Amino acid sequence: GYAPICLGLEDFYIRRLYLRIQDCFGRPIASAPDAWFDVVERYSNDNNKTLKRTDKISRCLNLGSYNYLGFAAADEYCTPRVIDSLCRFSASTCSTRVEGGTTTLHKELEECVANFVGKPAAVVFGMGYVTNSAILPVIIGRGGLIISDSLNHNSIVNGARGSGATIRVFQHNTPSHLEKVLREQIADGQPRTHRPWKKIIVVVEGIYSMEGELCKLPEIIAICKKYKAYVYLDEAHSIGAVGKTGRGVCELLGVDTADVDIMMGTFTKSFGSCGGYIAGSKELIQYLKYTCPAHLYATSISPPAAQQIISSIKVILGEDGSSRGAQKLARIRENSNFFRSELQKMGFEVLGDNDSPIMPIMLYNPAKIPAFSRECLKQNVAVVTVAFPATPLLLARARICISASHTKEDLLKALEVISQVGDMVGIKYFPAEPNKQQQDQQQQQPGKDTIKLD
Repeated sequence: GYAPICLGLEDFYIRRLYLRIQDCFGRPIASAPDAWFDVVERYSNDNNKTLKRTDKISRCLNLGSYNYLGFAAADEYCTPRVIDSLCRFSASTCSTRVEGGTTTLHKELEECVANFVGKPAAVVFGMGYVTNSAILPVIIGRGGLIISDSLNHNSIVNGARGSGATIRVFQHNTPSHLEKVLREQIADGQPRTHRPWKKIIVVVEGIYSMEGELCKLPEIIAICKKYKAYVYLDEAHSIGAVGKTGRGVCELLGVDTADVDIMMGTFTKSFGSCGGYIAGSKELIQYLKYTCPAHLYATSISPPAAQQIISSIKVILGEDGSSRGAQKLARIRENSNFFRSELQKMGFEVLGDNDSPIMPIMLYNPAKIPAFSRECLKQNVAVVTVAFPATPLLLARARICISASHTKEDLLKALEVISQVGDMVGIKYFPAEPNKQQQDQQQQQPGKDTIKLD
């Protein structure tokens, strides 16, 4: 007599596609997610319906973790301080921030984050996803308008839906369409009553996680100023990873942080920890601390995780007394641009912009997801493949994430393996560029059809 829990379409996808290729997802690891890590081997006796772990591990090159600056593994500056904080504060505060869960580390972390991103104040949360999904319903509600990029993250989508505000979508990273949507909505006003909107918030991301593209932030900010709309910037993948000093897309694109009303980011990528933050005016942050359920009811970020973030920011800024932070930022930029250009030369269709550490390789055909993933794993290269529902059904891709901890040898090995597998699977959709030796030979040797004139 119960209603079905699963929808028919979801059930069809799980039975017909996911169950057959689920060995490509959720692979357990048995070490820190550094440049190389240990992947636990699994097997199935029932055509992949169930997977069983073995005691065997494979040492694989890690091209899937968000370890952009290499802080996910042991660090000479961060790790000793994290261990000290674990001994001093324990692994959890076992309380919310407003009761017994605010330590001196939390206060220091919020000041550190605010200074780092260039805002007067900040508030931190224990989970990055919740930072979006719990904040949006607090800052806007009925009578308000959220204009969201069509490819924004699911946490933004759920936060917008939970707010009760009217939601409109503009074409991905297209400022001209954003302006068109804004003009139409301001002219029409609220549904039925046509009263003016109480508040308009435009929500964009710094780097789009499935596309690797940088946001066209200067143009979007100019439009929002023109129409008196607030700007909400999600820097989950950009903060710490891009910009001369790691301060994200605002620094990279020359945008004044005062022009961004709400800055959001997470600590799970560049900082090797967990949680998220909101940075803005002191009035905004004070309001969020009084009203946001993620602050009032959720357990606060663990003290060792907070210490890891503080220490990693100090390394990035050079406050540890070394130049390792600047070296890490230079290395991830060089690694990302080198890897992207080499993939494109091979003939792969690679999405995204220069300086972005995310580079999706388009697979398209769902059948190529398991083929690409399994063949790479056989050669000890671990890649992440992304399929429906995270992307449209026929836009499957392999998402490569580059780290500052990758050496040149690591990248060359990865390129060699990916090139071989790309030929095998048939995903080189463009003609490969001839290398320098081939070009020199072609210039030195006249072609068969060349006619020599005396």
